[in-house]
Amino acid sequence: MIKIQGLCCGYQHTEILHNIDLELPAEGFTALLGPNGAGKSTLLFALLGYLKATQGRILIHDKDLNSYSKAELAKIIAYIPQEIHSEFDYRVTDTVLMGRYPFIGLLKSYTDEDYQVVQETLKQLDLLPFKDRFLGQLSGGEKQRVYIARALVQETPYIFLDESLSQLDINYQLEIMRRLKKISLEQHKGILLISHNLNLSANYADRLLFLKAGRILNSGTPNELMQDKYLSELFSVPLSTSLNPLTKTYNIIYP
Repeated sequence: MIKIQGLCCGYQHTEILHNIDLELPAEGFTALLGPNGAGKSTLLFALLGYLKATQGRILIHDKDLNSYSKAELAKIIAYIPQEIHSEFDYRVTDTVLMGRYPFIGLLKSYTDEDYQVVQETLKQLDLLPFKDRFLGQLSGGEKQRVYIARALVQETPYIFLDESLSQLDINYQLEIMRRLKKISLEQHKGILLISHNLNLSANYADRLLFLKAGRILNSGTPNELMQDKYLSELFSVPLSTSLNPLTKTYNIIYP
């Protein structure tokens, strides 16, 4: 369990998050939603230890975030950023293997166990046919699967994703959401995804968090929050919903 208590933080002299109280369960798929500039990525960076709180605290397993070393945190939270840039073009297997870094001691090399974990994860995500390809040869959706595989081999209880679907076509978005849902259910992980796609989030996530102007407006199940009044408050425009007959979840409808 991750607990956020009275969290305030920001950049230089500008406070972005204001008195955030929140709990992230050890299992389940949570989507963090809100308008641009709401503070979604800032909240994620605070949870990763990249930003220090000016007030409040973050507890992971009832232990203050600041008391963890970077290596210890890397065994608890795996992070997939919005964009991943590299000066070099690595092969798929080598990229996924990088996720084993928390288990590599000083001046030590990868073990047979590391390679076995990578092989099993590549198989799980249907990446074995691509294992010897370079990332530059893959589509956007295939790359996202590789990054999810890299996160999975860290063997962490939590996986955080920062708008990882924003540049993908709808077919790849659907594929990734289905895989995240399956991972959450079958591997009992806590997944936190920042997204701008409310309908996809509602159809696949177990829980939604609405963030606006650095404050949590609401949290709850998709059907609790995908209501006209909550959505209109979140985005400051009138929005209407209708029940999706396939998923039995409320979705936004557009005029």
